[in-house]
Amino acid sequence: MNYRNLGRTGLKVSELCLGAMQWGWTADEETSQAVMDAFIEAGGNFIDTADVYSNWAPNNPGGVSEEIIGRWMKARNNRDQIVVATKVRGRMWEGPNGEGLSRVHLIKACEDSLRRLQTDYIDLYQTHWYDEETPIEETMETLDMLVRQGKVRYVGCSNYPAWRLMEALWASDKRNLVRYDSIQPHYNLAHRAEFERETREVCVTYGIGVIPYSPLAGGFLTGKYSRESEIASARAEGIKRRYFNERGWRILDAVIAVAKENGSTPTAVALAWLLAQPGMTAPIIGANSVEQLQASLAASGLQLTTAQIDALSAASSWQDSGD
Repeated sequence: MNYRNLGRTGLKVSELCLGAMQWGWTADEETSQAVMDAFIEAGGNFIDTADVYSNWAPNNPGGVSEEIIGRWMKARNNRDQIVVATKVRGRMWEGPNGEGLSRVHLIKACEDSLRRLQTDYIDLYQTHWYDEETPIEETMETLDMLVRQGKVRYVGCSNYPAWRLMEALWASDKRNLVRYDSIQPHYNLAHRAEFERETREVCVTYGIGVIPYSPLAGGFLTGKYSRESEIASARAEGIKRRYFNERGWRILDAVIAVAKENGSTPTAVALAWLLAQPGMTAPIIGANSVEQLQASLAASGLQLTTAQIDALSAASSWQDSGD
């Protein structure tokens, strides 16, 4: 496993980040711990979760993913070896202040995450999406306080448009506050415009680490679907609506062709393309089993040629696609 600095910081993280949204949802605790064990054994050190994971699942009030990670770190006694990233913003308790990025919500939510994770600090604390009802100055001042208290090491954001990210950077600079050092965008070969149109340039210019989620387009880029695939689930139906089109199949054909050239897999190639992009820190990979994890880990160290990167970029060009 290779390691990269988180943006302009000195924090080194594995170039693949293990997403933990599935813990307590589509992966039970035993499976979750087995996947984390395999990830660490492969050299990974970067695990991402959120306080709300996964409160949409039956009998899951949220916080379950953090609790599983906390029990795992305690049992393995490996807290110092793990870079723990979690997120805050969504509703976690009843009442008008049970969600958002206000001072009152951030302070309580941070304490709750620390308790569930069974740790006294969070390596990367991320605002899950922006809060239009809270001034950005209030959010950044509170994050700065949490860093100064030692409860948080670094701060990042997720799902921020370029204008809001710039607004946060300006507020931090003007008030001498901690700043966002990373962002989690929705970004993959089949979904490029949202990030590349404006936000990528901000990240490259200001040294903000990029930690994209859904790097395999919900499984589309793994090659598991074909033009003849029957769709049998609501999740697959969403993938069909988004990617089962001329552009999607063109991208997938290009990914499969490069995989054959390298004796690799579509999964590894799609992730390797991301790893070759400017400002990239670590795509977030998900896994419901050790076998699924191993398929993604194959991307670490896979070097695509310039010609292969160019071919994939051309096949997935978004300027005239409406992406």
